[in-house]
Amino acid sequence: MIIGYARVSTQDQHPELQLDALTNAGCEQIFQEKMTGTLRERPELSLCLRILRKGDTLVVWRLDRLARSLKDLVEIIEELHEREIGFRSLTESIDTTNASGKLIFHIFGALAEFEHSLITERTKAGLTAARARGRKGGRPPAMSASDIKKAVAMLADPMITKADVAKHFKVSRTTLNASLKRQGSSL
Repeated sequence: MIIGYARVSTQDQHPELQLDALTNAGCEQIFQEKMTGTLRERPELSLCLRILRKGDTLVVWRLDRLARSLKDLVEIIEELHEREIGFRSLTESIDTTNASGKLIFHIFGALAEFEHSLITERTKAGLTAARARGRKGGRPPAMSASDIKKAVAMLADPMITKADVAKHFKVSRTTLNASLKRQGSSL
């Protein structure tokens, strides 16, 4: 079965161009939605992907109608491939049911992996540069050194529990214990 998927980003856009192209491509069933592609949850796309069976072909008018990013596109196509479902993009003339279409998607996959590697490298380099300048990443401590000293003084009183102290400083008991440990207190 040939199944089509059409998407327009806003309520002002009209899907007729896509619907006509998908109908002319022989789609027996077409799923359509008006929703931005940046949203991960797209109900009609999810339904479309669930309905597809081994031997079916998913057809879209353009690649950007299907996926939010190159990585997302590669993941969707990989899932289709694993389920033995073909994929066609009409505008880009990509058809994974033949050898040249499969080659193009292997290239896309390699580019997505390369892009991910570059992002990881840049992130690590940025963190290293920040550390060299004395910056430290992560969240600031929930309790200051002064708060910890006060907590230690409060805990010296046997009538006051750690739960009481944590409540006083508006932190969890786990956070209180971690703060005491960081400061070197053995209470």
